[in-house]
Amino acid sequence: MDKTALINPEDNIHIEGFLQALSADRASAANTLAAYRRDLNDVATIMQGIDKTLHNATVDDLRQAIHAWHLRRLSARSVARRLSALRQFMGWLVEDNIRIDNPMRWIDSPSVPAPAPKSLTEAEVIALLKAANALEPEAAAVRARAILEIFYATGLRVSEVVKLQVAQFRRNPESLLVTGKGGRERVVPLGDAAKTAVQYWIEIRDRHAAALMSDYLFPMGDGPMTRHQFASLLKSLALAAGINPDRVSPHVLRHSFATHMLNRGADLRSLQTLLGHADITTTQIYTATRPDRLAGLVASAHPLATKTQDS
Repeated sequence: MDKTALINPEDNIHIEGFLQALSADRASAANTLAAYRRDLNDVATIMQGIDKTLHNATVDDLRQAIHAWHLRRLSARSVARRLSALRQFMGWLVEDNIRIDNPMRWIDSPSVPAPAPKSLTEAEVIALLKAANALEPEAAAVRARAILEIFYATGLRVSEVVKLQVAQFRRNPESLLVTGKGGRERVVPLGDAAKTAVQYWIEIRDRHAAALMSDYLFPMGDGPMTRHQFASLLKSLALAAGINPDRVSPHVLRHSFATHMLNRGADLRSLQTLLGHADITTTQIYTATRPDRLAGLVASAHPLATKTQDS
């Protein structure tokens, strides 16, 4: 029997929309998306059994799902995985104005070790930029270069890049005011390379009448480039650069920005501000990418690390 037949049709539509957004944002593998679908379908089925849906379930309703998992004797890791999928899904529902509240705010997840974020090397980022420069026609190359420079210079989320307005760049600003998750605003410096690339793109962009009708920095038809289109562009550049396209996505570029900044001496608090993390514990995952750097920091900065002899 098709399990989706047991799910409220609206929930099924929302789950598919979430998976599409996840695929574009993080370039998740097919197996990962299938796991998210199974986990969310499971919750939706439980909600259907109590005459509720994912888009109107309360925190108490969701706790019934957790209780059902415990009755099945699921492991803490399996429960944590389901809760992670549900937490991300509920966050997406709120971001897309399908729900006005996120009931997962009141549910804690079992403590499990977080995997280190995946990122590209600095050499691979340079290879992507070279691949962008080689695109034809010129407008495609300039646009791709501007997109890469913004992602790598700012660490913005793809959802934030999609919303960038051309008016924000008309006066060649030193920084951007970005509204991130939860409506939190932050100021993000651009850097000379990104500023130059964007100004060159605006010059070419303004030569096209259709683009002038749009407020977006990267227009596509009547609206902005979609997350899928950003992800597709990056995968094409990865192929041209000789990099496995499964390793390249907007989310991976964000990780690369954070990892490379930390490796070159950025402090966690500053990195937290740049990334727009509400909690510094989220930013701390990047310390796992370079344990040798932390050891070197202790060796060079600790007052007892260097022994001196009295003369």
